[in-house]
Amino acid sequence: MRLRSLPVLVSAILALLAAGTGLADETHFFKLGTGPAGETRFALGGLIANALSNPPGSRPCEKGGSCGVPGMVAVATSTDGSVADIKAVAGHRLDAALVDADAAFWAVHGLGPFKGKPVTNLRGIAMIYPQSLHLAVRRDAGIRTVRDLRGKRIAQADGDPARSLAILSAFGLTGKDVRITAMRADAAASALAEGQVDALLVADAWPVPEVTELARNAAITFLPLAGPEVDRLLAAAPYLRRGEIAAGTYRGQTAPLPTLTLGVVLITATEADPTLIEGVTRALWHPSTRELLAQGNTHGNLVQLDTAGLEALGLQLHPGAAAYFARAQR
Repeated sequence: MRLRSLPVLVSAILALLAAGTGLADETHFFKLGTGPAGETRFALGGLIANALSNPPGSRPCEKGGSCGVPGMVAVATSTDGSVADIKAVAGHRLDAALVDADAAFWAVHGLGPFKGKPVTNLRGIAMIYPQSLHLAVRRDAGIRTVRDLRGKRIAQADGDPARSLAILSAFGLTGKDVRITAMRADAAASALAEGQVDALLVADAWPVPEVTELARNAAITFLPLAGPEVDRLLAAAPYLRRGEIAAGTYRGQTAPLPTLTLGVVLITATEADPTLIEGVTRALWHPSTRELLAQGNTHGNLVQLDTAGLEALGLQLHPGAAAYFARAQR
């Protein structure tokens, strides 16, 4: 797995080095996986790392300084995606990671890419923000409903094909009925525009840049994810929620689009220290973190404690995170 450190805390690290080894000995480094560069979670992950960091010698929170975990320097790293991140957290090569809730669910239940090999030491810290599922098709492909995808080629963008199969299965389709290819979001959008595939499925906070560009340059339409099939899917997939993409989000999309949302979850290992994880959770939901995220990223306002949707995590809370939420709800 590729891990490329983001320069999110260079100044803090330099300050520690300048202060001498006494302070450096008290520092705890915390490695946070953020997913591939270019995704929403990549940018938000860098901001979250800044918010969690509170190296020795920092100005106190109440005086306008860091409100992160005392002694922590969090370093965000870009990675190869949720499946790789889950394996890295379970193997203690990452302290935490931002992953798709469906991948977390598959991991703990031994499904999809983890079939027969459940990950037993994975726990959740928080639901960070919702992503909307976009199912786009070429307008000239004769596809009006999800069932019309039988015999078609589908690009699964930035996710495991198990995601597409989970959606399609609710509509009576199996892996034998379609051909699914996993691609990066930009490659998937290009493939649809050039007629190499008939549909693409991508999950991200809207508007998704690749989908925006695709809608500008190609004749596409979106399939709604709604109806009794979705009711059955929600019963079997607790990590999904109903959602809607606002009218006018993309060119040619004149009406609100019913869809499903898939959360991005902050995960850690069961073995992580409960006091540390409680501190991480507290820092994550501190008002200063909310302000940092809202000002630093166009999707930062999606990170909300009151809509954290813990029931859609896809896995159990870490005891440290559970302790924080129990206190916050009093």
